[in-house]
Amino acid sequence: MKKPYPSSEPGLIPDNEEADDGDASASPERQCAVTRERLPKEAMIRFVLSPDNVVAPDIAARLPGRGVWVAAERRHVDTAAAKGAFARGFKGAVTVPEGLSDLTERLLVKRCVELLGLARKAGLAIQGHDQVRDALRGKEPAFLLEASDGAEDGRNKVYFLAKAIYSDVKVAGALSAQELGMAFGRDRVIHGLVRRGAIAKNWEIAYRRLTGFRAAPELDWFPEPDR
Repeated sequence: MKKPYPSSEPGLIPDNEEADDGDASASPERQCAVTRERLPKEAMIRFVLSPDNVVAPDIAARLPGRGVWVAAERRHVDTAAAKGAFARGFKGAVTVPEGLSDLTERLLVKRCVELLGLARKAGLAIQGHDQVRDALRGKEPAFLLEASDGAEDGRNKVYFLAKAIYSDVKVAGALSAQELGMAFGRDRVIHGLVRRGAIAKNWEIAYRRLTGFRAAPELDWFPEPDR
C-alpha cells in the first residue's frame, strides 16, 4: 500500500534545492542521509536548520537553504538522529531535538488534515456514511477515508460497495476519527472520500509518508485479493 508513490507533477511538489545539489536541483530524486539510496523526493522527508541550528522537518519542502533528506520512515529518522547523519549532512554542529520522529509524524498528520480541508472547501472531499455511499455511484474516488478507530462493520460496507463498482479501491485508515474531524470541521468523522485531482495527488504523497511513521491499518482490514 505504501508504494509506489505517485509521480510528482509541476506545481505539486515545490523544488527549492538550489543549495542542496547544485546542478542536480531539478532531479526528482534525492539521496537518503542514512541508507545512501537515491529515492523519489515523494518518498522522503526534507530536514532544514532553524536560525539557531536546530534540525526541523520541512514537510512541504519549501523552506530555503540547505536540506538533508531522509527516507520517510521512523526508523531512518531515528537512525539519522542517533548516528550523526544530520551533522554530516549540514557539515557542522547541529542540535537534534528529542523526539524528532514524533514531531515529523505530527507535522505529517497536520499536512494530511490541511490537504483534506482544502479538498473539502473545493468540493472534492465529503464525509458521512450515506454521502460516501451515494458518491461511490458517481465517479471513481481517489481514496476512501476510514477512521482508524471506526467500527469494522461500517467500513466493510463502504469498502465492499466500492469494490463492487471499481477494480482499484484505495483506502486510507491511519487517521483517527478526531483527526479526520479536524479536516471536515467536525468533532469526529468515520467515513470520508476524496475525489481525484491535484489535491488528491498531494494528499496521497503526504499519506504515504505518514504511514512510514504510524501503522496503516487498512493493510490488515481487508484480505487479499480484496485490498
